[in-house]
Amino acid sequence: MKILVNVMLAVLLAGCAGPDVQQYKTVSPTLDPAEYFTGVTDAWGMFQKRDGEVTKRFHVVITGTQQQGVLTLDERFRYDDGTTQQRVWRLVNDGQGRWRGTAADVEGEAQGTAAGNALRWQYTLLLPVDGTTYAMQFDDWMFLIDRCTMINRASMRKFGIEFGQVTLTFRRRACNP
Repeated sequence: MKILVNVMLAVLLAGCAGPDVQQYKTVSPTLDPAEYFTGVTDAWGMFQKRDGEVTKRFHVVITGTQQQGVLTLDERFRYDDGTTQQRVWRLVNDGQGRWRGTAADVEGEAQGTAAGNALRWQYTLLLPVDGTTYAMQFDDWMFLIDRCTMINRASMRKFGIEFGQVTLTFRRRACNP
């Protein structure tokens, strides 16, 4: 019985393991979130359930401004069913690639680390679904492809179980690679 418990624990912990953002520290172009998001950025995305079914598609217009060391991202979502949503992030660079941030529908404080062309961003989103709000853990990985384009893949979990993934492609307006 003890062996079975140890094997199950090892499988569970292996499921939580992932790459370290520092492994990307020498990959270019270098991602500076404040530089990338200042101005207007468009993003196109989709939500997939864990079986791969796409259940929602969306477009986001992100307006980024900086003032007194705070990067504000005003995100305006338009979903394929015609609904809209707004999220305003307030992000602070703690130095050495570490970021923290808040938004009205984020529980506590988001934490992130940037290295090379990558940013790992982790937070708990308060997600309303059919009249109930769920606290879902998000693990976002953003990769800068060129000065203008970034790709984001996020895993959405509750109690350690993945419920789905969000994939986004970002493109800065008025940008030439």
